[in-house]
Amino acid sequence: MPLPPRWLRRLLLAPGVVLLAVTVVTTLPVWALLAAAASPLVPGRLRPLRLFWIGCVYLVWDALALLALFVLWVASGFGWRSRSPAFQRAHYLLAGWFLRVLFWQARWTLRLRIDVVGTDPDTALPGRPELVLCRHAGPGDSFILIHGLVNWFKREPRIVLKDSLQWDPAIDVLLNRLPNRFIAPTPERGEETVRQVGHLATGLDDNDAFVIFPEGGNFTPKRRLRAIARLRSLGLERMALRAERMRHVLAPQPGGMLAALDAAPDAGVIFVAHTGLDRMLTVADVWRELPMDKRIVMRFWSVPPEEVPTGRQERIDWLYDWWAKIDAWIAANRDGAA
Repeated sequence: MPLPPRWLRRLLLAPGVVLLAVTVVTTLPVWALLAAAASPLVPGRLRPLRLFWIGCVYLVWDALALLALFVLWVASGFGWRSRSPAFQRAHYLLAGWFLRVLFWQARWTLRLRIDVVGTDPDTALPGRPELVLCRHAGPGDSFILIHGLVNWFKREPRIVLKDSLQWDPAIDVLLNRLPNRFIAPTPERGEETVRQVGHLATGLDDNDAFVIFPEGGNFTPKRRLRAIARLRSLGLERMALRAERMRHVLAPQPGGMLAALDAAPDAGVIFVAHTGLDRMLTVADVWRELPMDKRIVMRFWSVPPEEVPTGRQERIDWLYDWWAKIDAWIAANRDGAA
């Protein structure tokens, strides 16, 4: 479904979410009783009730975020000073606070545990910008990564995202006020996408983190095969063979990384892998796996700027080498192993 224009999203979607949240909250006891009554009929410990609760939390979270963003918009002179450093910082602080609340509820309701191993971006290269390249698999992995960057590592992320995420009004309003790019991932707009990525990565300061997902979408077996077929259709047989050897990740698309490296030559590079969400590929998978009651592990690897290759093909090969390393780490750490 095509994304509505921005003015329509602001006039209909955002108020609609707030109105829906008010309706759900005022009728909460009725829905909670129904979910509790259905829980003994469904496998899993209070699954309907817990999923209903986390859904309500997210809806109210979205609505409260929209109200807070409206207050900031008025305070900034109805948007006149929203791009000023003070109001940009205020938006990052607001994002950090709301993400802390969301993950506090996720830990309590879903019994979700998130552990980070490997490099801390602030101790590896203190006082330097970072380019963060993350695998993409499972619902919520981008939320977890941004939560970590903002609240654990005190970074201000600039993110390259799919334009479909603007269906969520709070994400739409907040991230469009900050230096981010929503991209429509179509082959016809490849050069324009690369140009936008390079523009976004220009002028990073010492606490910025430029975030990109080189796979271009969540991992699924079908997407993996399509990515390999696309490489072959472009005559890139060597890269297709390398992609075939990687079983848990999609073939990375190097264009965005190359543009970011050219735009921010002094930045370090952080590669991020995670496991724990791998089984949730479809709506049925999400229903079966949630509530999670599990541990999500994120692994960070840091590469200082002087170790980043300089040639275009060397950088592409380097990216594939790292993606093969991420694939091997996922294979060794799936389902809580290691």
